[in-house]
Amino acid sequence: MSNQDPWDLVVIGGGAAGFFAAITCAEKAPGAAVLILEKTAHTLGKVKISGGGRCNVTHACFEAKALTEHYPRGGKSLIGPFHRWGAQDTVNWFQEHGVELKTEADGRMFPTTDSSQTIIDCLQSSAQKAGVILKTSTAVVSVTADEADDVPDTIGDTVFTVTTNTGEKLKTRSLLLATGGTRLASGARLSESLGHELVPNVPSLFAFNIDDDRLESLAGVSVANASVSLMGIKLQAKGPLLITHHGLSGPGILKLSAWGARHLHQLNYQFTVSINWLPDVNVAQTLNQERSHHGKRKVCGRAPFEHFPKRLWKRLCIASGIADDCIWSQLSKENIRRLSQELIGGQFEVLGKSINKDEFVTCGGVKLNDVNMTTLQSKITPGLYFAGEVLDIDGITGGFNFQNAWTTGHLAGTAAAGKTQG
Repeated sequence: MSNQDPWDLVVIGGGAAGFFAAITCAEKAPGAAVLILEKTAHTLGKVKISGGGRCNVTHACFEAKALTEHYPRGGKSLIGPFHRWGAQDTVNWFQEHGVELKTEADGRMFPTTDSSQTIIDCLQSSAQKAGVILKTSTAVVSVTADEADDVPDTIGDTVFTVTTNTGEKLKTRSLLLATGGTRLASGARLSESLGHELVPNVPSLFAFNIDDDRLESLAGVSVANASVSLMGIKLQAKGPLLITHHGLSGPGILKLSAWGARHLHQLNYQFTVSINWLPDVNVAQTLNQERSHHGKRKVCGRAPFEHFPKRLWKRLCIASGIADDCIWSQLSKENIRRLSQELIGGQFEVLGKSINKDEFVTCGGVKLNDVNMTTLQSKITPGLYFAGEVLDIDGITGGFNFQNAWTTGHLAGTAAAGKTQG
């Protein structure tokens, strides 16, 4: 890497957004000098572990406005970008680069191989084919934006000098920060050093720690569709729930944690949730019908609801004061009321959070008002671009955070390519 000739684009961060921006720029401006700097020894680490190692590439939501509704923060700002590069564009791009995606029942899209390595191989080979240079184990110590008078053939007023941990000083016409969530001090520091104010970051997708007899020893038990409400404010989410060794997780919980991220942080993750295990069922009616039609059956034996977990059912019966040998005909109206309440409005005290290892996302980052969302270029420092989670954008679980990475990476890379071509 020469210190004399300026790069056309230096990307700081070798994750999904950084790779996609670099590939886009290099493909749209053949011959452009594009460099990715990654501080760790390996690139695309988050891609590798996402979706349980399958990589949830995007979501089958192909209308821009509908797609924005899955972003607790930044959704309105993404309407324009999603019109320019949405989920269908992502599907098409991967197909054109040799990767077929499939859609699961809940809308999540994965490579047909069910392996995140397929996505990693695609991005790495596409970058190499486009001529992108990659340097790993290279941390950026500082960046300065200077007048471009001493840099030949530079379009614009600014050239950036990137200083690495090896003491190398690299000059570039355009700089893209794709450093991930600003919980990482390096990304935050670089953004601030170039004039940008940050929205403080807090965790966005996390499981709930709950110590409750009703859930004890039920780790691994799941309910296909439940509704979870945060007591005290109007915040509710629906989706699959999973009982863990520490409490509750699953898409329903993760959605609630995303939409309530800042409020729950203010509560120091001490709050109460109400769970409706059967939101699409008339529970009281079903219980009364069971008492009328199957009076001699044991209540705790099995639930009168299709696919309801037997072990959870028994635990909720016990919590309602129903004896193990009680039969349906012996249930009083009070028993019915208490059991119904457990099923549609049982309250659980949350005592903390657990990070969902595959979906570690924060909200917060570079303020969107300071970024041109058409080009992802800074309004403060010309030639500076942003992509991915470094921005104050975060989505719920289901492929939406990757779609933000592909969209912002593509638009930033396209703009940088246009700059190299004048």
